[in-house]
Parts: sequence; C-alpha cells; structure tokens
Amino acid sequence: MNSMQDEKIALLVSPTHRAQEAAQVIRNDHDWVDMAEADRAIVLGGDGFMLQVLHQMIDKGRIIPVYGMNLGTVGFLMNLWDGSKNLFDCLNKAKPFDVVPLRTEVTTMSGERRVFSAINEVSLLRETRQTAKLEVIVNGMTKIPELACDGVLVATPAGSTAYNLSANGPILPLGSSMLALTPISPFRPRRWKGAILADTAKIGFRVREGQKRPVLAVADQKELRDVSEIQVEIDPSKRLTLLFDPNHSLDERIAMEQFLV
Repeated sequence: MNSMQDEKIALLVSPTHRAQEAAQVIRNDHDWVDMAEADRAIVLGGDGFMLQVLHQMIDKGRIIPVYGMNLGTVGFLMNLWDGSKNLFDCLNKAKPFDVVPLRTEVTTMSGERRVFSAINEVSLLRETRQTAKLEVIVNGMTKIPELACDGVLVATPAGSTAYNLSANGPILPLGSSMLALTPISPFRPRRWKGAILADTAKIGFRVREGQKRPVLAVADQKELRDVSEIQVEIDPSKRLTLLFDPNHSLDERIAMEQFLV
C-alpha cells in the first residue's frame, strides 16, 4: 500500500460539471479530510478556483501545499487531468514551487483602510469614463507625478502572464525576484511602458482628483471602490506552495509564454 494513503489530504472541487464528474472518479481512492486537518490538498477545477482556495488558506492563516488538476480552461496553475493515472504516485513525484503574494493596503476617499493579499496582481482602474490620474511612488520617491491612464497594475512573476500580459506587461520568470509595474492604456506620459522592479520595492499610488475621477482597487478577486491611496509590497509571511508534475513545471510554462505568437 502506498504510504500516502495514511496522509491527511483534502479534496477541494469546483462546482462546475466537469470538476464534479472528475471528483467521482477519485472520491473513493482516499479517506479525505477537511482542510483544517490536512497536510496537503488536491484541487479540481481551473485557475480561478485555485486562486479562491489559495486565498481561503491565506485568510484562515493555515497554508499547506496544493496540487491542482485542470478541469477548467487555461489551467496555468494546474496539472493536466488524467483520471487513469495514479494520483498518489503523482503526488510523490510532484515538485514544489513557492509563490509569494502581494500585501496591499488601501485607503479610500472616506478614510477607510483595508488590507488585501494578491497572488497574481493588484490593479487600479478608473470607475467612470473619466481618465484616472495617479501619482506613482517607489520606495518613498515620486517617480511619475501624474500618470493619466485607464489604470495601472503590479504583478508577481506567477501573475505576469495573466492581466499583466494582456496589458502588454513583461513576463517575469519565477525566481526572478522582480515585480512588473504596468500601465493600462496610458495617455500621459504616452511613451511610458512601465517598469520592472526588485521585489523588495515598496510601490505606492495616490489618486489625483479622486472625487471627479474615482478609482477602483482590485487585488485578484477582491475590490474596493473610491480609492485615495494604495501601498503594495510582497508578503513573505504568506508564502504559498504549489505542487507540479515534473513535466509540467510552472517556471517552464512561464518561460514558454515568451515564445508564443
């Protein structure tokens, strides 16, 4: 018997039809436990569901390694689903990849303060037809006094191939210790294409003319309207571990995205 049969493993399944069907294939393969007791977790679903699971772990303060199997569309954070393969053999051979989320402190126009975590990116977006005007600050120094744009985002290496790439931002290899600072449809300064910063950087934004030009802050799947100021930096205390098949590593997938046409 595989020694992993005695390990405490949680099975988390997306509500989609495909994921629920796949769950029936492996439901009886193990005595699954609740996430609160588990040493590791298996996630069936897509990237969106995986992000939900990772955020739940961060919010509850209990982070364990996660092995995802793709029953969604892109499945960038997932392994390939194959109901015929030995699940526990895959877990034994899986390689860990650490992902460090962003810590985001947001202050609204009314003075409310909220703290969010973001695994992919933090973005600021205009709420209305009015162009957003943002002051861009890095390590306490104003780098751009007024960026007129549809928005701006800060992406981690794991998230650099998501919204950041769609906004023409750079792809960052895992382990690069970098963050992407990418404007979204910049109007002025028109030639500014963004920046690649060390992940030790503390990045800030101040909203100009916030009453007239309201701005929305989005940290992965959480959002807050009417933002006045925002601070972004990495949060090593919430380091996450994703498990990947040896032939399906996340760093290789990120690197290959640079050659897709």
